[in-house]
Amino acid sequence: MKRRAFALLLPGALAACAALPEKPVRPTLYDFGPPSPPGASAAAGRPALVLAPVEADGLLETPALLYRLGYEDPHQVRPYAYARWSASPPQLLFQRLRELLGRERTVLDDAAAAALVRRGGERPPVLRVELEEFSQLFDSPSSSRGLLRLRCTLLEAGASQRLAQLTFQAERPAPTADAAGGVRALASATDGAAQDIALWLRQHARP
Repeated sequence: MKRRAFALLLPGALAACAALPEKPVRPTLYDFGPPSPPGASAAAGRPALVLAPVEADGLLETPALLYRLGYEDPHQVRPYAYARWSASPPQLLFQRLRELLGRERTVLDDAAAAALVRRGGERPPVLRVELEEFSQLFDSPSSSRGLLRLRCTLLEAGASQRLAQLTFQAERPAPTADAAGGVRALASATDGAAQDIALWLRQHARP
């Protein structure tokens, strides 16, 4: 009788186990990875610069990793379900710009600039960056690229007079048609834009 009762209960127990909720899948976190090693630069020692926090609106303020299906509807932006940035794109972009621009000049944040002024120093020019596009565009199910667009404004010390303004755009092909490929393409596009911004600053930043 005990064996018969166990045999009757066993299917129900297995069914109950199958009904248990699955363990939640954690999204994979990405950042830009390590930057390329700095090369020899004869331009080192240029005037200091204040880099303001990068600005953005909407989904770009969140850690969502965004993509567009250009072959269906390029106007619709979609977030990956199981992949996201380790921080918001403006935060990651600020860190990358500060590191890459800092290879040839001192780059301060707002707090460091305020401390410099308190010590009697002169506040350096301010670079404001507005992130307008940061997504992976699929031209087909098997081909995609990373798109970056940002607007830079260089302001005189005290942020009262605009010295120059320019919109930078960069795109890089994704090595794979998935979230990981989009991350690599966007990181490469960011580094390329940083190089263009550095060149632009050399032309417009006052000594």
